Amino acid sequence: MKVNRRIFAIQSILGTAGFVAVDVTHAEASMLMESYPQASALGYRTDASKVDSSSFPKYVAGQKCGQCQLFRAREAGAAVGSCAIYPGKLVSAEGWCNAFVKQA
Repeated sequence: MKVNRRIFAIQSILGTAGFVAVDVTHAEASMLMESYPQASALGYRTDASKVDSSSFPKYVAGQKCGQCQLFRAREAGAAVGSCAIYPGKLVSAEGWCNAFVKQA
């Protein structure tokens, strides 16, 4: 397919709109609540120090969402970020769940 200025302009506009839509979606994401079924099943806690280690023996003191491979924050040191396990929700960087995978 031959790319001319019109096609280039249209594709550029659509590409930019896609990036804007992703930012808007992230901005509108709501916080994950511990009471949500998936969060409850995985033992999610907004404060990792409150994890019941007898129910979740995988938990090691000091582990937090901010140290997990699945956690994505907009900027380093952010208090909240997104998680691949909970699409469309924001999780606390100080939280923890049983899906924790230590960053390499």
